[in-house]
Amino acid sequence: MDDSVGRTQTFICGLDPARATALHLALGRPGAPPGLGDPMPAFWHHIYFWDPQSPAALGRDGHPAPGPGLIPDLGLPMRMWAGGQLEFHTAPVLGHPAEKTSTIERAEVKEGRTGRLGFVTLRHDIMQDGRLCVTERQDLVYRDPPDQRKTVPPPQANAREFLALEQRFDPVMLFRYSALTLNGHRIHYDADYARDVEGYPGLVVHGPLLAQCGLLAAEDLLGPLSAFSFRARSPVTVDEPVFFCLTGERKMLARTGDGRLLMDLEFTRVNWHIPLDLGAEA
Repeated sequence: MDDSVGRTQTFICGLDPARATALHLALGRPGAPPGLGDPMPAFWHHIYFWDPQSPAALGRDGHPAPGPGLIPDLGLPMRMWAGGQLEFHTAPVLGHPAEKTSTIERAEVKEGRTGRLGFVTLRHDIMQDGRLCVTERQDLVYRDPPDQRKTVPPPQANAREFLALEQRFDPVMLFRYSALTLNGHRIHYDADYARDVEGYPGLVVHGPLLAQCGLLAAEDLLGPLSAFSFRARSPVTVDEPVFFCLTGERKMLARTGDGRLLMDLEFTRVNWHIPLDLGAEA
């Protein structure tokens, strides 16, 4: 365990409704965007609480370099967002200041199937007017460069399923999401870097963008959610169609057309029950 466990960082943000409008449009959502005084949609807090850094404080990948700030340097240069667990206690109100406190709950290096892996878990608590609004645990994984890793086949989706959404991601959508979340990771907008340095076949779709689309698809079918978790299983690049499929009352997966499993998602809502006909596969 790293001695950074317990380290905290706090930001205050005014929750500008203009950013919510921009995300609403970038995601292609129907209807009018949320405005001043409206509740923030679930998981949209990622476009707030920015932590901008000077160019000198950034790593080669475009993220803030680990070590000096909140995230410890585990000696592994490649970062990915592996998953998260969220509880939505009450929706923050747009246009009113809120506070996010981030705490390191875990920081360690282990040996995985592909080589060394560094695990960092952050807990984010979002408060507004003295009320706890959102609790999020964010799981980050750090890895060696691709030429130092072992290759393992990607997992395959193998479940009866009900198609909830087919989604395509293009470079413009990735750019807009990166801008709104102040995510400088070059795998999302620099194709040469993604391919030549991190070993991907093209621009990589953000893990939280995949999760956000899955959450919205679930809300469209099931209504508001009280909790949500997701686990990334393999990356997907732009222009590759993604299928979000319900596999039960509370579970969803994201997969490619050839069955490669991209993400597992799970939802919770108090007192729900929705019968799903999973007899016809997507």
